[in-house]
Amino acid sequence: MNSKYNFQYFQGSSLSDLFAQDITDGSYGFILNYPATGSWAAYPNRKKYFIQDGSSETSKTSFDKICQKEPWKNLAVLGDRLPGIVIIPPPKPLLEYWQEHLGFKYSNIEMMDGSTYLDDLSHSDRFDKLITLFPFDCLKPEKHAVTSDTHYRLLSKVTLEELGVQCPKYKSYNLHQVNIADIQLPQFPYLIKTSHGLSGEGTYIIKSPSDLNYCLEEIKKYIDIKLLDTIIVSEFVKNEVQNYCVQFYVNKAGEITLIGTTGQLVTPEGNYLGGVIDYGKTDMSKFFEMIANVGDYAHKQGYFGVIGFDVLENQDGQFYAIDANFRVNGSTPLCLQRHTLLRLGKEVAKYSSSYRMEGTLESILITFKPELDRKELIILSALEKAKYGKIYTELYAILTGETIEQMQYIEQQLQTKGLQLLS
Repeated sequence: MNSKYNFQYFQGSSLSDLFAQDITDGSYGFILNYPATGSWAAYPNRKKYFIQDGSSETSKTSFDKICQKEPWKNLAVLGDRLPGIVIIPPPKPLLEYWQEHLGFKYSNIEMMDGSTYLDDLSHSDRFDKLITLFPFDCLKPEKHAVTSDTHYRLLSKVTLEELGVQCPKYKSYNLHQVNIADIQLPQFPYLIKTSHGLSGEGTYIIKSPSDLNYCLEEIKKYIDIKLLDTIIVSEFVKNEVQNYCVQFYVNKAGEITLIGTTGQLVTPEGNYLGGVIDYGKTDMSKFFEMIANVGDYAHKQGYFGVIGFDVLENQDGQFYAIDANFRVNGSTPLCLQRHTLLRLGKEVAKYSSSYRMEGTLESILITFKPELDRKELIILSALEKAKYGKIYTELYAILTGETIEQMQYIEQQLQTKGLQLLS
């Protein structure tokens, strides 16, 4: 490892254990869902902390993703010290599976009424501070564990160049001050990003006039619904050979603990699908200087918690940070399986939020019992749905193996049993 730094891997397997060192000065809870802007949201973020989660009602991130599938995934690995706040409880078979296979009691689930929860939390003595993935307009600022203005600024794509790491050249534009038609755009290819896009939303890879036209139409929609102030226009990193998500925890004292590094699975359009990790071979030391700089910057701003930054490596071995997420990341639960899986000799694992299988969750737990017992398959989230009268279940899951080849073989075997991977 890089001798200049003495960063150590986190030795636990839960978010509770990660945050434990920083939650002794009061009563903390973790709001497990993002805010949203859709018409279904009881507390839409439309005042100050804009989040780009879809430019029209039909394209908004859905209720089931925001309030069920995503929160449950983090609840699976929350552990038992930190209360997790949800507005929809996980299905009983899923909870029982977690209790048996992940080893936590889940007695710390705080069920709240989705129509009143942010008011209730704002005025409750039950929690002094609330850890969030993103600041909430309708939660009192002083209830946020990280100052809400600070957190929002850290989450902005505009902040990237301040982190002390190499990143693609970009310019930011305040759309209240600049007409988008007057912006001097570079030659293809390049990227246009909204300031606070959710899970790949608001990131547009511009390779042709038609790409640009689509992007400008989307941005105009965001402007019309008053959910966008700022965009950035960024260089495109050419000759990419790897896409990483580098994750660590920075505590209130500014000390850094490594969580893990995943290879990112993304669509050609830039939408996040999941991550792959090799627990045995991953060498995080090549990112130590970047980790130190990002962690130092975050600490000086008053941030504590999980940080994941996305890095592209080009064919010349240059690293470019292309995004930084000051929150629990999509593949954080995958990284937290490190010690559990290494003890079982499983060095390789893959997380995906795009699995589906016909039938109920209970039937799937029976079908996959051998694989679940061997921890070849770990289910983080599961939601039953029906289409044309047929029940199917959407799954967020981790596949594991001793080698990449064995993991791929296991995935093929699961597919013969009916598991589908949607792209």
